[in-house]
Order: sequence, then C-alpha cells, then structure tokens
Amino acid sequence: MARKLDILIPHWQERPDEMEPMLGSIALQQNVDLSQVGVIVAYDGPEASGLPEDEWQGRYPFAVEFVHAPKGGVSATRNAAFDASTAEYVMFCDADDMFCDACGLYIVFQQMEKGFETMMSNFREETKGPDGKLVFVDHNMDRTFVHGRVHSRRFLLDKNIRFNDALTCHEDSFHSILTVELANPDRSIYCPHAFYLWRWRDDSVCRHDQKYYILKTYRNMIESNDALVDEFVRRMMIDKASSYCAFMIFDAYYTLLKQDWIDANNAEYRELTERRFAEYFRKHREKWDGLTSQEKAVISNGVRQRSVMEGMLLEPITVDQWLERVLSKY
Repeated sequence: MARKLDILIPHWQERPDEMEPMLGSIALQQNVDLSQVGVIVAYDGPEASGLPEDEWQGRYPFAVEFVHAPKGGVSATRNAAFDASTAEYVMFCDADDMFCDACGLYIVFQQMEKGFETMMSNFREETKGPDGKLVFVDHNMDRTFVHGRVHSRRFLLDKNIRFNDALTCHEDSFHSILTVELANPDRSIYCPHAFYLWRWRDDSVCRHDQKYYILKTYRNMIESNDALVDEFVRRMMIDKASSYCAFMIFDAYYTLLKQDWIDANNAEYRELTERRFAEYFRKHREKWDGLTSQEKAVISNGVRQRSVMEGMLLEPITVDQWLERVLSKY
C-alpha cells in the first residue's frame, strides 16, 4: 500500500550529522502515523559521500530509502527522488534543513485529508545578520522557494511538472511557480503556519558566501526565469510568459540600482550580469513590447516596493533609458 507522504531529499556532500536534524525532526512529529511517511534520499552521482544507510533504516520510525542517480545536480537529483516515490503526496526538502515545529506534519496530514493539488506554507529562514550572529527571518506567501511546500504526486505527474535538469541554482523558483500557475485555485492551499526551517550552514553550496551570493548568482536567476518563460510558451500560456518576462526585466532594472551593484569593486559582476541580461532581453523582446503601459506599471509597482525595502536607490533613469544603455553596451 502506498504511503501518504514521501519527503524527497537530494544528497551531495552533506555529512550524516548535517542531515540527521531533518530525520530527527520527522521522528519527533506528533499525532501522525509515521508508517505513512517515507524519506527518499537521492545521491547526486557516484561521488556523493556515503551515508549510514543500514543504521538510518533501523533507527527511525519511518521508511528511509536511497536512490543512486547519475551526477546531474540538484534538479536532476530531486527528479530522481520523485521518480522513486509512489506516495500520494510529496515534499521536496533540503538535506540540511529540518521541521521546526513538532506539529508540522500534523498540519500537513490534516490538509491532505481534505485533498489538494499543491500547498504553499510560510517558512522560517535561519541566516546571519550584519554582526555575524544567527537570526530568523520569516518568509510569508513566497511563491518561489521550494521550502514548506507539499504537492499531490498525481497532480505533478498529470501536469508533467518537474525540476529543470539544466538549472542548478535558483532552480526551485522554476518548479514552484509552475505548481502555483498550473494548479486549480480551488485545490490550492495556503498554510500561514511556519513549520519548516531553512537552516544556515557555513559551507552550504548556496549561502556560504552570503555577501556576494546575489552578485554571483543573479545570472542563474535570469537563466531560471528564461527557462520558465520558455516553458510557459511551450504550454501555450503566452500571457504568463509575458508577465514573468516583464517581472524579470523590472527585477533586473531595480536590482542593478542597488548600492552593491553600483560599487566599483563589483564592476565585474555587473558587467557579466548585464551581458547575460541583454541576451535575455533580445530573446524575449516581443513579449515585453506586447504588454501595455498599464500592465507594465502593475508589475513594476510590485517589484519596486520590494526593491526599496532591500536597499534600492531612487531611480536615476527610467527603465527604458536603462534598457537602451544596457543594449548599447552589449
């Protein structure tokens, strides 16, 4: 008999002690039949470090299974874990995260009894403040991160929603946005309770270099959006393709007006990012040109409000002037 929920975890070089908080936090869940829960750990290629498989399979009150996938990065490895699942619902989790509430899965199971296609939950991020001390930041109604989301496996299969194997950074926004846009609104659930903790790890692939993370990976964000826009076009969802294209353009415009990007010491990052953006814009220009001024204004206002809170300076030039300047350089 198929389990109710499979928790799918990609694994590369995380040590057992870095992964055990996730497994332990599942074992601590209250008022849940843990025989209905499974954990599927997918190794990312033959070089992924070994784990104590026999020990884990005997230690926890839920099934722990292992999948050996070809080396392909986080997206391909998540897909391998998904392909191995037979549960009614699935949840994609990072190896070094954990549930921060012992009632978290109780909340999930209560909602699964009602039935849904996708469930988006608030989640909590553990990060470092300017003084280097760990702090917690709440993410509410975020449409892009994989954290705290649960999906009907049948829904993902029927809609052919998978992680894009080519994306290895900012890859979760591609998958998460597809689930939001393709799910039936009447069968989409929002959970305001934050029960998932995105943990800080100094040697994390994503966050060990927090100061320059966005500077170094913004091109990956453009790559992810590029793939998303292409996917909407493939599915004949042209309005969505145009909207998310405009979002990327305004996000790049406002992001590159922040002080870190203007700093002369970061000129190399800015040049590489503007060059990639120019390529992106030329590819999707017809979508941008096809939007009305009012449609652009609505998207711009949403992006601008968030960017001001994140440290954007007052716009010295308009978006059209900025686009002309970038395109003339590259």
